[in-house]
Amino acid sequence: MYRLEEINSLTADANLWNNPEQAQKLMAERTYLEDSVKGCRDLEQGVKDAEDLIELGEAEGDDEIVAEAEASLADLQKQAQKQTLNALLSGEADSNDTYLEIHAGAGGTEAQDWSEMLLRMYMRWAEKHDFKVEYLEASEGEEAGIKSSIIKISGHNAYGWLKTESGVHRLVRISPYDANARRHTSFSSVWVYPVIDDSIKIDINPADCKIDTYRSSGAGGQHVNKTESAVRITHIPTGVVVSCQTQRSQFQNKDVAWSMLRARLYEIELKKKEEKIQSQEDAKADIGWGHQIRSYVLQPYQMVKDLRTEVETSDTKGVLDGDIDLFLEASLAARIKGNEDAP
Repeated sequence: MYRLEEINSLTADANLWNNPEQAQKLMAERTYLEDSVKGCRDLEQGVKDAEDLIELGEAEGDDEIVAEAEASLADLQKQAQKQTLNALLSGEADSNDTYLEIHAGAGGTEAQDWSEMLLRMYMRWAEKHDFKVEYLEASEGEEAGIKSSIIKISGHNAYGWLKTESGVHRLVRISPYDANARRHTSFSSVWVYPVIDDSIKIDINPADCKIDTYRSSGAGGQHVNKTESAVRITHIPTGVVVSCQTQRSQFQNKDVAWSMLRARLYEIELKKKEEKIQSQEDAKADIGWGHQIRSYVLQPYQMVKDLRTEVETSDTKGVLDGDIDLFLEASLAARIKGNEDAP
């Protein structure tokens, strides 16, 4: 409540919009806090209403009313658990927007199609949470799918919610590209890192970087396809590579790429400070067996299972449509508990 009161005071300042970017962030934080306060009050009222219903049902001997109220309490408990997790996202960059990269593993068209399915899954998840999604880079597959893609997801706690998604995702299915209808296993890697603002200083020596320009490979009209406006920056000491091709000019793409590089290097520093978190070298491991964090099995049975938390569901269609909160909540809860137990 104190932070909300502080923000309300700041937004009353006539000079607030002299810095539009900072003003938008402040307004977004106010909306988030107002929603959080409302959510807590709704939970309190919901519990009170359910308790009143149970008392009424017991007094009248109406088991149906009691069962309805108990079901309501169970739903309220799930909502409370999610709000508790949201409140615990207090890491150094948890509240930030996030970049999300997807790269196809070995396997050609199969892996590239799987990468596009993952991209759609995360975009649908973002839409369900009213987050904004922006394409930054995409490399299309020869026949179908994508070789790689980078998107920016904007919204309060976007990085905090998605940070445990970094790793290899494995798909098992009957291939739609196999004339013999054989079962195939495909791998794609996901890498998540926070968007950082100018208040966080990351020093980069230009001499440590290699800058390449190239023609954009995705759809985007004549300008995108005929000029070498896309930019790729390689940070030689760490091997980090970032690229952007969606802006109209090479200058704009370069500016976005530098921001992404700063974010990646910042994420590396964050990783060094956190225990029990997958290291950068693990994230760079081969996209294949032994490194996956989650399996999505469509054949011979329907099952999505997180290999870190053992959480699983048979609702594969729902998961691929963006219903991944059960996995995010479980992995975040496990990480938070691990950090609390760490010496």
